[in-house]
Amino acid sequence: MLLDTASLYFRAYFGVPDSVRAPDGTPVNAVRGLLDFITRLVQDHRPDDLVACWDDDWRPQWRVDLIPSYKAHRVAEETPAGPDVEEVPDTLSPQVPVIVEVLEALGIARVGAAGFEADDVIGTLTERAAGPVDIVTGDRDLFQLVDDARGVRVLYPRKGVGDCDLVDEKFILAKYGVRARQYADMAALRGDTSDGLPGVKGIGEKTAAQLITEYGDLAGVRAAALDRTSRLTPAKRRGIVEAAEYLDVAPTVVRVARDAPLPEFSATLPPEPRDPEALAGLVERWGLGGAVGRLLPVLAR
Repeated sequence: MLLDTASLYFRAYFGVPDSVRAPDGTPVNAVRGLLDFITRLVQDHRPDDLVACWDDDWRPQWRVDLIPSYKAHRVAEETPAGPDVEEVPDTLSPQVPVIVEVLEALGIARVGAAGFEADDVIGTLTERAAGPVDIVTGDRDLFQLVDDARGVRVLYPRKGVGDCDLVDEKFILAKYGVRARQYADMAALRGDTSDGLPGVKGIGEKTAAQLITEYGDLAGVRAAALDRTSRLTPAKRRGIVEAAEYLDVAPTVVRVARDAPLPEFSATLPPEPRDPEALAGLVERWGLGGAVGRLLPVLAR
């Protein structure tokens, strides 16, 4: 089981009231919510291995070099010497280091890669996996990794993680009209305002799916735009041709990496905390007794 950790702690932050606080009054709603998510996921799906995949760089420079608008609207502060700082709610930022410490004390693997996003960590671990993989995320971009033959599916939360769409190839075909292997090409054509990807003017999700289905992939769509005998309308043809510079690089930006350099780690779920003393201190300081008390028996089982 691979967790898109930031996706889940953002969901926890907005789903759990900020009245959930530590003894000193600091909000810990994202911390408690994430721990409860992990408890429910392990309880419901019983994975042998679990990795909290991490954004060591949420806006990698290699993606920005190709499409400068990539996630630009989310930048709170540019830092030339390192990754840009993402705009995050004031009461969420202080909770992220607490999440890191709690996962470390529990012994749950937290894995990132310099210059790569959590999506790329997930893509790399999925590529390496010898058995079935469940990816837990609220990000549709990861639908491109779904592979029924290898048992790779996405658990896509509707509300909490106890209410997830189980995204397999049938789900993607029914909802979007494309195969899982075509999803990234459709997404590049469609664009995504939440990621700062402009897409092709005049082509939304439905049209993008129709084009990818008809012509097979993005290369086929672009070839059709240059073929005067194809059935493309003049407006679609013109839009695709005029977006050539964007379409040259968009697939590289949209597709998750499957070869990110990852550190050595153990993904095995720990039956007991790696550092009980550190965990006890964190529980007391941040008022996490309930959430940790619910998680530990589930891990032990």
